[in-house]
Amino acid sequence: MDFMPLMGGDNLIELHNITKIYPNNVTALKNISLSIEKGEFVFIIGSSGSGKSTLLKLLLKEIEPTEGEIIINDKNITHLKKKEIPFLRRKLGVVFQDFRLLPNKTVYENVAFAMQIVEATPKEIRRNVPMVLSMVGLAKKARCYPSQLSGGEQQRTALARAIVNNPPILICDEPTGNLDPLTSWEIMKLLKDINDRGTTVIIATHEKDIVDKMKKRVIEIKEGVLIRDLQKGGYSDED
Repeated sequence: MDFMPLMGGDNLIELHNITKIYPNNVTALKNISLSIEKGEFVFIIGSSGSGKSTLLKLLLKEIEPTEGEIIINDKNITHLKKKEIPFLRRKLGVVFQDFRLLPNKTVYENVAFAMQIVEATPKEIRRNVPMVLSMVGLAKKARCYPSQLSGGEQQRTALARAIVNNPPILICDEPTGNLDPLTSWEIMKLLKDINDRGTTVIIATHEKDIVDKMKKRVIEIKEGVLIRDLQKGGYSDED
């Protein structure tokens, strides 16, 4: 069956009637349809167990939907062959709550590693890594190891690694979950800067203050159902 795009022709991501039922019969998502345009900044909110993480895992192709179709960059990824998945993931930068840095590599090496995986040339690595480290404010920390960094600096390193290959989409799962409020705002400002340069940013978060103050698009999922999708929304409708 051919689906019509949900909105205009600028959609980067489209989900059509997505349902995900896990093997233990838990329904994580029920009939979700949404589209995200190029250059958008989107918060995905909901309590623990609402389906936020399932949605991100579907986009990253870590799990398969039970029903429905997922289209990224005009390509239907619903039934992607295993060998095609790495090529999809090159288009997706990912940042996690727990940073996931390689402890035995320096900041520079952690970021360079992301380029080595996609077989960038040494010349490209030498050019891009310092540029990205400078952008996230870590030029002077290039030779440090993760254990020598604060939580905020570790998350900046993870962000640099996620964007060094210039992906069109950046997916963040609770990126400020392990950070204090001030550091969280610094990371959000960085994410806004990345978005202003044209990258589509999708953030799953519990951080009410951040969502309320940033006034970006808010998609709320409750018990697997999309219950709210607002441009310039807040964390709750009552405000």
